[in-house]
Amino acid sequence: MPFKGRVALVTGAQRGIGKAVAEAFAREDAHVILNDVCQEEDLVKTATALSTYAGQCVAMRADVSRSDQVRAMVSQVEKRFQRLDILVNNAGIIRRGSIETVTEAQWDQVIDINLKGTFNCCKAAADIMIKQRSGKIVNVSSIAGKTGDITSAPGYGPSKAAIDGLTKTLARQLAAYGINVNGVAPHAIETDMSAEWSEEKRKAIIESIPLKRLGQPQEVADAVLFLASDKAGFITGEILDVNGGFLMD
Repeated sequence: MPFKGRVALVTGAQRGIGKAVAEAFAREDAHVILNDVCQEEDLVKTATALSTYAGQCVAMRADVSRSDQVRAMVSQVEKRFQRLDILVNNAGIIRRGSIETVTEAQWDQVIDINLKGTFNCCKAAADIMIKQRSGKIVNVSSIAGKTGDITSAPGYGPSKAAIDGLTKTLARQLAAYGINVNGVAPHAIETDMSAEWSEEKRKAIIESIPLKRLGQPQEVADAVLFLASDKAGFITGEILDVNGGFLMD
C-alpha cells in the first residue's frame, strides 16, 4: 500500500488501536501526526520512537471535543505539510454503568469526545481535502453502534451509532470532491478497555466469537490502512466489521 509521503492525522494515538494505526502508517513511510490529550511529553516520546521510519512523525496535543483546538491543530498540519491526505478519528472514551447510574455529565462527556470530536475533526479536515479534491477519512466506530452495548453506560453505543450515521452522511456529501469516508467497527480487541473485563467475562466473549479469540489492535489498523488506501477507491460510506465473525451484517 503506497503511503510514502502522504500525510495522516490519527487521533487518540497514544495507546491501543490509535497507536497501532499510527505505527502502521509510519511503517509505510507516511508522515504521521499523532494526536491525544495525554501528557505532551508522553506523546512526543511515542512520535520520536516512530521517527526511525522515512516519514515525519509529529506529536500534536489537542482535545478533539474543542473545535478551537482542533482547528488550530489542523491549521498546523496544513502549514507544515501543505496538505492532509488521511484522517483517522479514533479518539474515544467509555463509561461503565446503566441508565439508573449514568449521570448527565457522563453522558455529555462521552458524546462530546466520541461524536462531537469526530465531527470537529471531519469538519476541519474537510476544509483542506475539499481544496485539494482528495482525501480519506476513516472513523473508528464499534459493534456497539450496531447492536447496542450492555457492558457500558448509555452514551457509548449511541455515540458510535451516530458516528456510523455521520460517516454515511459525509460520504455522500464529500464524494464529489474525491473524498472517501468510511468506518471500522471493532469488537473484542485487546486494549485497555478489554483489560477491564473479568476473566469470566473474557472467556464468555471469546466463546461467543466464531474465530474463538480476541482481536489485536494491529488487525484493526490493517483494516484502517486498507480503507485509507487507493485499493479502496470505490468504497465509501462503508462500516467495516472487525469482530471475528461475531456480527455478520
